[in-house]
This record gives sequence, structure tokens and C-alpha cells, in this order.
Amino acid sequence: MQNAGNSSSQTGYVLDSHAFIAYLEAEPGSDRVRELLEDAKDRKCHLYMCMVNLGEVMYIVERDRGLPRAQETLARIDELPIEIVNADRTLTLAAAHLKMDCLIAYADCFAAALSQLKNATLVTGDPEFRKVKPDYNLQIEWLAEHEE
Repeated sequence: MQNAGNSSSQTGYVLDSHAFIAYLEAEPGSDRVRELLEDAKDRKCHLYMCMVNLGEVMYIVERDRGLPRAQETLARIDELPIEIVNADRTLTLAAAHLKMDCLIAYADCFAAALSQLKNATLVTGDPEFRKVKPDYNLQIEWLAEHEE
């Protein structure tokens, strides 16, 4: 069953910070993220990113490239066909439950929880997600660098 905001004819994908940084830096997997962005623009799929993961992207860009570059990056993100999802009570509690049970970073828990709540595939190259227990039934599309 698809959740509201993700029509039955569209596949949903959640981009974590790793996937988005790969796209920004033209790292392995960036071609797949670019393809998903094109598909979302053409309404062939729906892309999501959690606000927490957006914050992680911004912190990484500002740390590595400075505030002006981070501001430019945010302006670019705002123009992309990605639905930024706020960390409401439901999402936050789902992420907390994942954190309690899986040894992954808290921000990663938000991407995983959002994937579950939206019945969407998580797009990542971050090997940390291999620590998520199979009983969570997390659908992951591994980017080129860490393909299964």
C-alpha cells in the first residue's frame, strides 16, 4: 500500500545524505541519483529526503566548502524535485526505535524510518545500513560504490 503523496503509479525513493553528497560531488553512484532526479522531474517516481538528512548534507558542505557554498547548495536543493519531509513525532519515534535496535547513526535512522513510513526504497552507498536487521524489511538500493 502506498502512502499519501506517493501515487500508486509512482515508486518512492528516499535519498540519504550519502546519496546526495555522491550526487553533488560526482562520486560513484551520482549517475543513479541524477537519473532518479530526472525521473522525479518527469513524475515517474517520487523522491523524499528527511529534514534531518538535509541538515546533515548542509553541515558536510559547509564544513568542507564553506558557508557560501552551503548556501548555494541549499538553493540548488530547493529547485530539485525532492519532497523534504519534516521530522514530526511519528518519524522521530520511528527513528528512535530503529536507533534503539540497530547500531547506525541517528541521522541514518531518520532516512531508514522515512523509507519505512513512505514504503519507499532507500538509496544509499553507506555501508552502515548493512547493520539494519533484516526483520525491518528495509528496501535498499545500493549505489555503485557498494553494490551487492
